[in-house]
Amino acid sequence: MRLVLVGWGAIGSEVARLLKARAAPVDLVGVAVRDTARDIGVPLIDDPAALAALTPDLVVEAAGRAAVMPWGLASLSAGADFVPASTSAFADEGTLEALLDVARRNRRQVLIPPGALGGIDALAAAARLPLASVVHEIVKPAPAWRGTEAERLCDLSGLTAQHCFFDGTAREAARRFPQNANVALITALAGLGPDQTQLRLIADPDATGNRHRVTAQGDFGRMEIVLDNLPLASNPKSSALTALSLVRLIENRAGPLVI
Repeated sequence: MRLVLVGWGAIGSEVARLLKARAAPVDLVGVAVRDTARDIGVPLIDDPAALAALTPDLVVEAAGRAAVMPWGLASLSAGADFVPASTSAFADEGTLEALLDVARRNRRQVLIPPGALGGIDALAAAARLPLASVVHEIVKPAPAWRGTEAERLCDLSGLTAQHCFFDGTAREAARRFPQNANVALITALAGLGPDQTQLRLIADPDATGNRHRVTAQGDFGRMEIVLDNLPLASNPKSSALTALSLVRLIENRAGPLVI
């Protein structure tokens, strides 16, 4: 399978490393970056229009929210399926609909990865019947929220106990905390949507990793999913599971067995 990665930061480079280490049946035929002067052993591009010449089967975005629309539209138009890791982009009205319109016209797919979450398949299955509520709590070490709006909402360095500094909709959380709340949109897309999914962001001075707790109730029954994720070594604001989930998705598209 011919793969293009958009972004060569902590997530993108880790995905490439894991695919190589696992001898995945994938050819990395290009990487989209801002600076094409460096050498990483793979063809580099900085213009979405250049995708067509690479003839990819799959394009995986891991470059940030602003990259989703230009690279998504170009990927789908070039005949490739598109995987957006920066799902917070879908908090903007019309973004997902625009990508899906191009996907339909080109008979391609937009594939939403589970990111740092687990159990998204169960939540999406449960949503085939009416859901009453979906609540997603994200607990991270206080320092992991530095550089975000959380610094204005609480004293991160002075906390002595857990503190919930945001309690609102998934759409609002994804807009205000895009680096930490991509998973909010994944939960929302799987369940009740961004305006009906409740998100709580919590800083914990004693936490050593990232915790996600998703609780859903509906006609299917009740579920509670809890994950304690270790941060990515090269980026404490991202979970290692984010890169691993992209590797799983890519290998499922490339290999004969899908799990």
